[in-house]
Amino acid sequence: MRSSAVVLATTFAACSSPPGPGIDPPGMQPDGGTIVVDGATTTDAAPTEPPPPTRGFRIASPDVPIYPGDEVTFCYYFQTPNTTELAVKKWASHMTPGSHHLIVFFTPTMLQRPGTMTATNCGFGSGGPVWTYSAQTADAATALPLDDGGGKPVAQPVKAGQYGFLQVHFLNATDAVIQAHVQLDAFAHDEGVQYTPAGPFVTFNDRINLAPGTPAAPTRGMVSGTCDFRSMAGGPYRFYAMSTHTHKQGVRAFVTDGSQMVLDNASWDHPLIRTWDMPFFTFPNSTLTYQCDYVNPNNRTIVTGNNADTDEMCMVVGYYFPAPGGIGHLCWDEGMVY
Repeated sequence: MRSSAVVLATTFAACSSPPGPGIDPPGMQPDGGTIVVDGATTTDAAPTEPPPPTRGFRIASPDVPIYPGDEVTFCYYFQTPNTTELAVKKWASHMTPGSHHLIVFFTPTMLQRPGTMTATNCGFGSGGPVWTYSAQTADAATALPLDDGGGKPVAQPVKAGQYGFLQVHFLNATDAVIQAHVQLDAFAHDEGVQYTPAGPFVTFNDRINLAPGTPAAPTRGMVSGTCDFRSMAGGPYRFYAMSTHTHKQGVRAFVTDGSQMVLDNASWDHPLIRTWDMPFFTFPNSTLTYQCDYVNPNNRTIVTGNNADTDEMCMVVGYYFPAPGGIGHLCWDEGMVY
């Protein structure tokens, strides 16, 4: 067992200020988006470095100008170009300066035409998105376990022509305009490799309601929940990674298994991800308890929402196996949605 200082970006931020002049308005179809499969570029966008995966695919958002002081979130919609199902063994991403975080969501249907980049309805909760990968550093990578304990590798399945979107949070703290974009690479096992499917276990709490406060006398609040997945098929689930997510008012977020502390985070901006090696981590009672604590120094009520500047969130994001189809599980407050 080990703890890692790898950062798991879990920010479901929306726009905290309007985009500066020159940024495409919501719904525009920007040029320059790149989708590459097996080394072949499917658009006329300029190639990026390093080369795309030999087996897998690359998705890159187009450049957008981020003006000084701007903080904005866009979603870039895509359809993966693979014609057969892939077993992804590693995710890697690159973010240019001005990109704060990246989250990859898969969706069961097409929510927007591939190539659309928009700030409207951008984030969790619209169309049943499935959290797939995230990063909060310029260059990041996540390799899945090579052995599930029975000799098979662990991988995340990606269906042929999978729909999804990249949620990208841009922040320009400089005094110059920045052209920013992000890039995602999916590295897949060879065809025919037998693997154990992995998926995300995500909790979401919509009960946050923080009363107004002041910097001198901030108000305190918390939300918590217990997710009981004993009735869900496929257990026991073995977790190999887990983290938490809150916004700016979050001062602590933690996960327990009965009286055992599983994960304890004091940083909302750069939450740590805890990782486990074989035999991985299991919840003996198939219940996960979480709690998020807040301090609100603002003169307004803060509730659950996607806006990182004005709203709050309380989430746990873990990755486990076996997860047939890679869909994983979602626990809303304390109820298992799937």
